[in-house]
Amino acid sequence: MSEQKRHNLPVNAGRIAEDIDALAGITEPGHPWTRRAFSPLFLEGRAYIEARMKATGLETRMDAAGNLIGRRAGAKPGLGTILLGSHSDTVPDGGRFDGIAGTIAALEVARSLKDQDIRLDHDLEIVDFLAEEVSIFGVSCIGSRGMTGQIPEAWLTRTSGERTLAQGIAEVGGDPSVLLAQKRPDLAGFLELHIEQGPVLEAENKDIGIVTAIAGITRIEITVDGRADHAGTTPMDRRADALVAASQLVLDIRQRAAEQAKTPGHFAATVGEFRIEPNAANVVPSKVVLLIDGRAEIRSDMEDFLAWIDGAVQKIADAYGVTIKPPVRVSDNFPTPGAPVLLETLERACETVGAKHRRMASGAGHDTAWVAKVAPAAMIFVPCKEGRSHCADEWAENDDIAMGAAVLFEAVRDMDKNLRKTSQE
Repeated sequence: MSEQKRHNLPVNAGRIAEDIDALAGITEPGHPWTRRAFSPLFLEGRAYIEARMKATGLETRMDAAGNLIGRRAGAKPGLGTILLGSHSDTVPDGGRFDGIAGTIAALEVARSLKDQDIRLDHDLEIVDFLAEEVSIFGVSCIGSRGMTGQIPEAWLTRTSGERTLAQGIAEVGGDPSVLLAQKRPDLAGFLELHIEQGPVLEAENKDIGIVTAIAGITRIEITVDGRADHAGTTPMDRRADALVAASQLVLDIRQRAAEQAKTPGHFAATVGEFRIEPNAANVVPSKVVLLIDGRAEIRSDMEDFLAWIDGAVQKIADAYGVTIKPPVRVSDNFPTPGAPVLLETLERACETVGAKHRRMASGAGHDTAWVAKVAPAAMIFVPCKEGRSHCADEWAENDDIAMGAAVLFEAVRDMDKNLRKTSQE
């Protein structure tokens, strides 16, 4: 970013860097950057964010789902709430910017509005969602699901050690007794900034990615049954080797996914879990269970992939003399498109601040996907070094984050104006 462009931004890049650096210092010794939800370090990070919210003049509260919220009242009560934010919890050993950049960028929007004495007509809220990452309770996006009335009741009894998720939510300041009834009909719109977690923006020298959709995630379990035999005495042509058949299936899945990835919509499929029985060096494998993680921006692409899998497993079973059970959909979430009106708002904001931008899909899940089910919502990406994320090497330049915060700033002002106009019509 040029010096002129940096100085012309309506946000303060130095404050953003100060806050991100401060949160980076709150981490498990020897494990940068680890601050997992429900841990003492997480609460320490939360205390820092809340103090910064209060210093900005925001009224802070904890909602029933354990989300930390800072509120700035609008000039015209009843118009609704513009919500900005992300999450401050991390995965183990990797989360210096993932979530944190979006939380601090949202806070900076509120600070910059105050600095410039701009009062929105809508209420503005900055949120740090609870446990966007997979938590110690084995589930993710707890805060965004809980804020919007989408958390399954059965989740509250999930355990980690001797405490339940309900107890964990209470410990961070939430109220599980009223959580299931929590709704947010006041939300007029939601925006989230996030590092890309991919290499596209950096490779194309773009400042901003405007997220057209968050890919749907489908997980498929496949069980291959062969026959256990002695590895030293069973002839090679008389084996029903479950591992060999499963290995061919993995290669075929990769090839099919690579072909579908060439189509206009984002698509990816990965075999990330693989279990072998009996897992002994001198025994022909008798059973393999594998789990496919499939992600599609366009639902019809996923339907095509699922139909292909049904045919592929039968062909491999016949070719290798094994039995493959019908594939089981362990989970199946549809894609979440960004609200068209907000995508246009973000494009106008990019033009206003001079940000080079492109539209793109998100292959990763985000809190936005859950808020989008109850209110208009959209995301922007900022570049990250080599696309690395969920690792200690994750890095985003502060100037890039500041540019993203500037886009949010202009988008919020646009939303306040145009949402007000719509409500008056």
